[in-house]
Parts: sequence; structure tokens; C-alpha cells
Amino acid sequence: MATLIRSKISNVATSVSNKSQAKVSGVFARLGFQAATDEEAVGFVHCDDLDYEHRQGLQMDILKSEGSEEGGEPPLEGDIHYQRDGTGPLPPSASKDEGVCSELSGQGKPRITAWEAGWNVTNAIQGMFVLGLPYAILHGGYLGLFLIIFAAVVCCYTGKILIACLYEENEDGEIVRVRDSYVDIANACCAPRFPSLGGRIVNVAQIIELVMTCILYVVVSGNLMYNSFPTLPVSQKSWSIIATAVLLPCAFLKNLKAVSKFSLLCTLAHFVINILVIAYCLSRARDWAWDKVKFYIDVKKFPISIGIIVFSYTSQIFLPSLEGNMQNPKEFHCMMNWTHIAACILKGLFALVAYLTWADETKEVITDNLPSTIRAVVNLFLVAKALLSYPLPFFAAVEVLEKSLFQDGARAFFPNCYGGDGRIKAWGLSLRCALVVFTLLMAIYVPHFALLMGLTGSLTGAGLCFLLPSLFHLKLLWRKLLWHHVFFDVAIFVIGGICSVSGFIHSLEGLIEAYSTNTED
Repeated sequence: MATLIRSKISNVATSVSNKSQAKVSGVFARLGFQAATDEEAVGFVHCDDLDYEHRQGLQMDILKSEGSEEGGEPPLEGDIHYQRDGTGPLPPSASKDEGVCSELSGQGKPRITAWEAGWNVTNAIQGMFVLGLPYAILHGGYLGLFLIIFAAVVCCYTGKILIACLYEENEDGEIVRVRDSYVDIANACCAPRFPSLGGRIVNVAQIIELVMTCILYVVVSGNLMYNSFPTLPVSQKSWSIIATAVLLPCAFLKNLKAVSKFSLLCTLAHFVINILVIAYCLSRARDWAWDKVKFYIDVKKFPISIGIIVFSYTSQIFLPSLEGNMQNPKEFHCMMNWTHIAACILKGLFALVAYLTWADETKEVITDNLPSTIRAVVNLFLVAKALLSYPLPFFAAVEVLEKSLFQDGARAFFPNCYGGDGRIKAWGLSLRCALVVFTLLMAIYVPHFALLMGLTGSLTGAGLCFLLPSLFHLKLLWRKLLWHHVFFDVAIFVIGGICSVSGFIHSLEGLIEAYSTNTED
């Protein structure tokens, strides 16, 4: 029996591995060479998590079906928990083969240190989109600076309570990890009536955020190129089309190793660019317009600033996978503290000095304010960074779509987009190309970086960072929470909901107004 199980699992795993050649990001995630920005971190860690869960789900199905054939009672739904640390209970049939058990438990996987995890989180919340923070100060003044601090505190707290939802107390009173991902937490909250509803909501929010991130990369590429070479007879839309033509081969990607190496180099270049911007601003310190920093807010545009600030802190999606790969998960809270404190300080300083330098002339992308002599060089680096970053959120979005719509077994809405040999079918490749073209069309018709960033932050950023973690924490652990935790969770949910709705409405109004203006022109 054990030989039969091992043989079948080997055949299935071989087939799946052919389909999963593109899911190489786990190697870099475990070694600490993870993504450069929050979107890239999502791409790397989430693809690794999808690959891991997809393989194990197939293997568990085989084990359960073999157990049923032997005459034993099939395990009830929800009784089987497979975990990276191997602490979850395994099905009876799996105990017949220790090799299978050790493979399923994930033992022996390379783990990352707290410093490597901190590097991932720092890159996630210190990414390219900090370039929009000075624009948030333009409409928020000192309250915008306060929100940068407040968002750091709240996102740090919600990241911790999200990880707390992964654990439960067993019969012996020990705290064990019983869930692996954001989707698992969402499904647990909606069980038993709607056991898959929560996961679908999280997946939809994640797909929206990843696709919007891809759109933002196309928008910022067109914006930067247009402002770098204003004398050329090429419009911003034309630059976006050129950028998308360069990105079209992403639909054919099967391996992200080369892209990830370039992305790591571009991350370092991005930090250098931030330093250059701050250095230029400091050189004009005598001309800083302190009197322009307002104590009042622009009621119409400030909610957009909230979305921009929240979007720059999004990292909750990949935190469960990151914590599960740490050598010492007990260091997670400390790591979250110092990474968010550092992000808060650096973002606040960057936004403030940039706004003081250009005051009311601050543009949506702050590098567009630089003198023409250095603007072109800086913007070219940023365009390269954006183009090399695009494949990672794009690939993560493709993985989620393929798994949920085409590869979810009997629950899939459409036929499998992969053939028996593991190669993607022609129509599946066409859908990937269509997704690239969709990001282009959105970038052409809505070429407004700050408004799109505010809309995404208000819709999915606030939901994934504020609303859902606090709601899940109350639902799963409310019996064990102290009164101040309950107060914080309720307050975050209410304030986050108000900010999310307000920011979404104003961002949408701004996009409609901008689109109408462009149409008239």
C-alpha cells in the first residue's frame, strides 16, 4: 500500500512540477532575495505559497481517496491541516509512509532570519510608490504627516493580529499553527455556512490590487518618459503603448529568475534615487516654504491622500507566508516594530523635505519636479525599475486567476488551461496577453498616477490592511481578547471603513472628472 501511494504521488508531483516551472520565487523568498516592493513581495511569496498549497492539496486528495478505497471512513472536511512546521494532524493513511509525511510537513526547508524577513517587509513598504507621498502632503499638510505615522502604527498592529489568527490552542494548551495563508483565515471565519466565501473575497481583493499595481507601473512609465523628454513629439499615451510593447513578453514567462536578479539591482538603484532626491532637496533648504505646510486640509482631495498613504504600507498579503518561513517566528513582532518605525521615519522625512522644496508646485510623481538636467537620468532608472517590477505582480495575478478559475478541480469555472504535458494552451496564452493589453487600456484612459494609487489604497489596501484583519481577529479570537484589543479592533474597523469609503468616492470622482476633461480636450 505504501509503495502504491508513493508511486501515485510521484506521478502527480512530476506532472505538477512541469506546470510549475514559473513558480521559482520560493527559492529567493527563502534565501531573503525577495521582492523589491510590496507588489514584488506579493509576487514572490504568494507564488511560492500557491505552488506549495497546490502540490500538497493534490497529494492530500490522493491519500484521502486511497484511505476510502481501503474501507476506512473518509476524514471530515476541515479535519486535515497541513502545515510547514508539521505540527498539524495528518490523515491516517499518511502515517503509513514516513517519507510522504516528512515531505508534506515541509520539514528541512531553508528558513530566513528575522533580518532577512525585515528586509522583505522594508522593501514591501519602502517601494517605488513612496514617490507619491509628497503629493499627499500637498493636500493634507501636517495631518498628512500624522497619517503617515498613524498608518504605520495601524498596519504594524494589524499585521500582528493577522498572524495571531493563524494560531489556535490545542488540547494540551499549546499554541500551534493551524492555518497557512490569508485565504485560510478568511475561510475559517466564514465556516461552516460559507467555507470558501472568505477566501474568494480575499482572492478578488488581491487580484484587483495586483492588476492595479501593474496598471500603475504602466502609468508611471508613460508619465516619467513624457516628462523626461517633453520636446519629443510623443504623448504620454504613446509612451505607455511603447512600455506595454516591451512588457508583452511577460505573457510568455516561465521563469522569473533573471527578472528577479535585475529587480534586486533596481531596488538598490531606487534607494540611491531616493537619496539623490533628498540630497537635492537639502541643497535648497534655504528656500524651503514652511509657511506652505497647512494645518487645514483640502476636504475634496485629502481622502485621496489617505488612499495613497495606505497603499504605500500594504504588506499584509504575504505576511503569513513570510512568518511561516522564519527560523524563529517569535521574533516576528519585534521585526514588525523596527521595520515600520524605520518606514515611518523615512517616509515622513522624504515626503516633508520634498514638499518643502516645491510646495504648491509638487507633482503627482515627485521626480517630475527635478531640474531637466538630472530629471531624465533619474526617471530612466525609475522606468527601468517599473518595467522590471511589472512581471512579478502580473505573474502573481495570473497564478491566482489560473488556480481559482482553471485549476481548482471540480470547483473550477473553466477547463484547465494547461495540457497533459504541462504546457499552457493557446487560449490560455491569449488570456495572459489580454491581461497585459487590459493594463495598457486602463493606463491610457486613466493616466493619473495619484488618483489610481488613491483608489487602489482606499479599496483593496484599506480592506486588506485595516478592515479584514481586525474583523478576522474579533471573529476567531474574541473570547480570548482583552478589552483594549477589542476596542482597538473595533476602532480600526470603523475608522478604516470611513476612510476607505470616503477615499474611494473622492478618488472615483476625481478619475471621472479627469476622464471627462481629457475627453473634452
